[in-house]
Amino acid sequence: MPRKTTPQKAAVKARKPVSPKPKKKAPSKKVATKKPKPWTVQEIEEAFRRFHLAHPNPRGELLHVNPFTLLVAVVLSAQATDAGVNKATPALFAAADTPEKMVALGEEKVRDYIKTIGLYRGKAKNVIALSQKLVAEHNSMVPASREALEALPGVGRKTANVVLNIAFGEPTIAVDTHLFRIGNRTNLAPGKNPLEVELGLEKVVPDKYRLHAHHWLILHGRYICVARKPQCERCLINELCKWPEKVEPQFSLSERIATSASVMKRDVEFPSMS
Repeated sequence: MPRKTTPQKAAVKARKPVSPKPKKKAPSKKVATKKPKPWTVQEIEEAFRRFHLAHPNPRGELLHVNPFTLLVAVVLSAQATDAGVNKATPALFAAADTPEKMVALGEEKVRDYIKTIGLYRGKAKNVIALSQKLVAEHNSMVPASREALEALPGVGRKTANVVLNIAFGEPTIAVDTHLFRIGNRTNLAPGKNPLEVELGLEKVVPDKYRLHAHHWLILHGRYICVARKPQCERCLINELCKWPEKVEPQFSLSERIATSASVMKRDVEFPSMS
């Protein structure tokens, strides 16, 4: 007689053979990357000596005619390019170059003048609000203190630093996206945020170069040490830079200084408002 297959035995036969578990791969060893060497005092001095040779008196690129229009231009430049702001502000400042005139112009008309600039609605609101506050609390004058500037609508630390530096000759360092990149890429002043980079630069930049330091570094980042394809071959501080991925310079130091001089001296003239 054929043997009867119990349900339990049938279930055992129906089971698929268990495949062996794959062996776990040994964790790959992480290759330790060398930290860039810090700059020496002599290297920092030499870097800013070269920037000074290229352009002894650099200027910001935002068009303005007085401290108030400078303040407005910097507020408008948030998350926008200086070139884009400069296309809109000549007509605006021809119509209103004082806080009183700006308040009289009104938010709607300010929007019309600056509608080509990103986030123009919120910026127009801030321009009117800060103008009103200047009239009411500062006798229509732009204050020369960081605390008072940062209390104005639309004004943060970077904007205050720019105004203090350009309008009042204070040796402040305004960290924008270009300067933040350079501080970290070159290891001159590495930091996780703009404030860390700013404070790092304040510690290392020699006093005699402090006034123009942020202009030199911003212009260098805008035209030479750009984000995607930095022009290391033309960089005047190539030999001093600590970036591990830099390429060797293709030109002599004098030629590289001349190149930096040409891009830093793109001085912009404010159009006639007559």
